[in-house]
Order: sequence, then C-alpha cells, then structure tokens
Amino acid sequence: MTKVAILPIFDASGERSYRAIAKDKESIGKTPGQALDALTAQLGETEFSALLLLQSFHPDEFFSVEQQKRLSELMDLWRKARDEGQSLSQKLQTELDGLVEAELNAATARTASLMESAS
Repeated sequence: MTKVAILPIFDASGERSYRAIAKDKESIGKTPGQALDALTAQLGETEFSALLLLQSFHPDEFFSVEQQKRLSELMDLWRKARDEGQSLSQKLQTELDGLVEAELNAATARTASLMESAS
C-alpha cells in the first residue's frame, strides 16, 4: 500500500492549499481531496485503497504550532531548492525529515486517540 502524506501549505498571502506527497511524486490542490486525486493520477495505480482520517490541521498536543510553522518554512525552502535544481543542506534536510517523521507519528497518535475514544 502506498503511504501518502497530505500537508497544509500557505502561499505568501497566507492562502491555504494542500500538498499530497507519496514516493517521489507530489501534487497540490485547494482541498486535501484535490491534492490526493491529483497525486493518485500521477501514481498510476489502478486500484487505490486507503483509510483516510482528516484532521483540522490545527496545532494539538501531538504536533505544536512551532512544529507546524517550521515544517512549512522548511517545505518552502525545499521547494525553492528543488525548483532551482538544488538540494537542501544536510542539516536542513535532516531537520525536515525529522519534522515529517514527527507529523507522521503525531497522526498515528491522533488516530490511536480517536480509536480509544470511539470504543
């Protein structure tokens, strides 16, 4: 099963959109669904199945506002470097990878919390 991350991103004017990332592919949409649909088309998977849990993308006890802001900053730097045919420094890439992993862990913890409260 392909793992997909969908993250909120903000442009310079503060307008929110969503970036879906899987493997070496990514897409952007005005909604999480649009981003996921565009990514699924790029992946070329004829049968795509997933269990989706959407959150409001507000800071919580699992992923703080500081972490969200820094992740957004690093993603902006990563996109700029990519567009210029460059890479982030090893230090910034390590920080970005750590925050992506932290957000994935936060999503897992959120899901576990939701499952506990539902039972």
